[in-house]
This record gives sequence, structure tokens and C-alpha cells, in this order.
Amino acid sequence: MAEPWIRPSTLDRRTLLVGAGAVVSAGALAACGNSEAPVDDQGRVRIRFATDWLAQAEHGGFYQALASGAYERRNLNVQIIQGGPGVNVPQLLAAGAVELGMGSNSFIPLNLVAEGAPVKAVAAFFQKDPQVLIAHPDDTLTGIADLADRPFLLADASITAFWVWLKAKYGFTDDQVRKYTFNPAPFLADERAVQQGYLTSEPYTIEKVGGFEPRVFLLADEGYPSYATMVLSPDGFARDNATALRAFIAASAEGWRDYIRGDPKPADALIKAANPDMTQDILDQARARLSEYGVVDAGDAALYGLGAMTDERWQAFFEVTSQAGVYPPNLNWRDAFTDNFLPGRG
Repeated sequence: MAEPWIRPSTLDRRTLLVGAGAVVSAGALAACGNSEAPVDDQGRVRIRFATDWLAQAEHGGFYQALASGAYERRNLNVQIIQGGPGVNVPQLLAAGAVELGMGSNSFIPLNLVAEGAPVKAVAAFFQKDPQVLIAHPDDTLTGIADLADRPFLLADASITAFWVWLKAKYGFTDDQVRKYTFNPAPFLADERAVQQGYLTSEPYTIEKVGGFEPRVFLLADEGYPSYATMVLSPDGFARDNATALRAFIAASAEGWRDYIRGDPKPADALIKAANPDMTQDILDQARARLSEYGVVDAGDAALYGLGAMTDERWQAFFEVTSQAGVYPPNLNWRDAFTDNFLPGRG
């Protein structure tokens, strides 16, 4: 059982998955080349979609599309397979256990490219990666640059993830890093400490446990170019099921629009049924933050529609990570994504 301050539903799985979640042999995924999706007895295309963690508000749009019938109206029979500790979405794709999966951040598709695996991001439903830095209340802190010379509590996987971007942009150094074990006690004990977190999770936990409202800095609002909550598709599935894939993305976009702007109760009911540890207050605050910060519908989505991705964003992400040595400079970053299946394309 997790400690009370570490909710099983909101552990920072995004950093846990950066290093290991996308690593799978190219041969295993290549075996998925012939992948025409089955149909049910009503002629609907069956799609199993694996999320990156236990059911929560960060998956709300997909559950809303399921609850509202948006998938069914498009002749799809969708089953959402929730993730959790030890669940590796690319491995599920490689094994043919699911047709589509969720990518937590832009590292995942690029890791797959580096492995030679034929899988692409086909939609990004979080235009802003919800990764944040959290500090104690301090009126002198107006941006991330003001955190210079402070100790940073970071998980191991974060060192080769968003920390790469922070060092490149702000000149932070590795000697500022302290180990983060998903326990807020060290942060609460040190008023100068900076802790990593997820917009919809750790700030709320600190408010509840620490009794104060922390300063929260969303990396995306200072230029961090990663997408999040992406739909991953094996190339074979996309090739053999183009109509169904377009329908899944369109229905998911409808679900996210309705979850953020409309009545979230249908999705929330499914989320709580799938994840009994989830509570309504956690769902409510998470959805409110997604809406307040424009995580789903700002950025490229405001210009091109929900789920949108652009070459410019992917190139910016690749340039900073390759310059830091995360990827070789000759990696074909364009193989990480395609917008051919987004609404209005293809």
C-alpha cells in the first residue's frame, strides 16, 4: 500500500516511462505488420486502447468518448485498457495485445524511432506537457529562471528527460539535483527546495498535506515543446485500418472537447468504476487545471483542432534533446509522428 501522500493513481508515471516505457525491439513491433482490426458481431471495428496509467482525469476525454457513444457512433467498439505499475504500452503494442496505445510525452515516439520500431504518434491531445516545477510560496519567484541555485528534487528518469531542456534553457547544473522518491517530506522541510510534479497531481497533494498553496511553474508555458497524451499506432495498423483510425481520433477529439467544456460526469463515472481509488475531488481539481492552463485546447489545437501536431514543435523538441546527446543528430525525427489521420486530413 502506498504512503498516504503518494496516491497510486497519480504517481508520476510520466518520468517513470520516459526511460523504459518506449524501449521494445524493432523486430517485435515489425511482427505487427499484418494488423487488420477484427470486427464484432455488429460489424463494428474492435480497438483496444492502452492508457499509460490507472484511470484518471488525464484520460477523461477517452472515457467521455466511450461513455457518450462517440466511438460507437463511428462504428467502433473501443475497449480502454488502463495502465499501471509495470505496464509498458509499446510492449503491449508489440505483442498485439492492443491496437493503439498512449504516449506520455514526446520522448516516447522518439525513443521508438531510435529503436527502429514502426510506431508513430498520430494525435496529441495534450498540447502542453503537464510537467511542472513546484516551489514554496515566494513573491520574488516570477518564472523558472528565478529558481537558479536552488536544489531540485528529481526522479532518476527526469535527468535525461525534461532536465535536459531546463539545463539548456536556464543553465541549471547537475550538482543542483537531489533524488526525488515521490515523497513530499523533503520538499516540505526545505523552503528553498524545488520539486518536480505533474500539474494535475502534486500541487494538489502539497496543498492538502502541507497546508499551503505552492508556486507552480508549468514548463510548457516557458517554452518546453513536448506534447503529451498522444495516441500511438503501429504503422501496420494505420495502413490497414485508416478509416477506423481516423474515426478513433475524431471521436477522441469530441470526447476531450466535451470533457473539458461540457459535463464530465459520464467519463468520471467510468473512471471511478475502473479505478476505485479515484475520488471526485481529485477528478474535479485535475479537470479544472487542465481547463485553466489550456492543456488540451491551447497551442496548436487552437489553430488546427484538438489532437493537432506540427513539424515545428517536433523539430524544436528534437533539436534540444539531440544537442544534449539524448538522440544522435542524424535520427530521422519525422518518423516519430504523422498528422495524416487527424480530422480534415487524408
